[in-house]
Amino acid sequence: ARTRERGGTAAVGPLSFPPGRAALLADRDGATFGIWQGELVSNWETWRRSAPTFIRLHTRNAFDSAIFYGEVLDWATGAPGCCEVEYEGGEVVLRSQGDVVARIDSGAVEAAPDPSVRPHWQVHFAVSDVARCARGAEKHGGSVLSEQATEAVLRDPDGAQFTVTSRDPRG
Repeated sequence: ARTRERGGTAAVGPLSFPPGRAALLADRDGATFGIWQGELVSNWETWRRSAPTFIRLHTRNAFDSAIFYGEVLDWATGAPGCCEVEYEGGEVVLRSQGDVVARIDSGAVEAAPDPSVRPHWQVHFAVSDVARCARGAEKHGGSVLSEQATEAVLRDPDGAQFTVTSRDPRG
């Protein structure tokens, strides 16, 4: 309901999946995201500290998106488990107990939107060997969209795009 009240879309759900409920939503600019209510893992804190990933929202206006998600997800309420939200280097950065868990960066706010680039969330995985991961993606039917020494953007055979990086992406 909070997503719709703020101009977003409820695409699917909420649906019941014992032991919880899930929904697939989209923000005002069309970036899709999922939410879950219920037990996720038996020891959330252990999982949170060892997660090899963070997410980044590529959107037109980071500040506007941060307000939208903050209102929908209660990011910065001060309640247990909430995030610290900061603006640094042109990005909105969300930290959970000091660890970066998400970044929101802006495109050209004053320019007309580029129809070939849609706002989207990008998952980043820390890996020990970027080149090996890129070759593995190709070997298993995926593709390499861009590759540098420390980072590669990959696409799986079904079209999902993600990034692998050799440095700790949460810092």
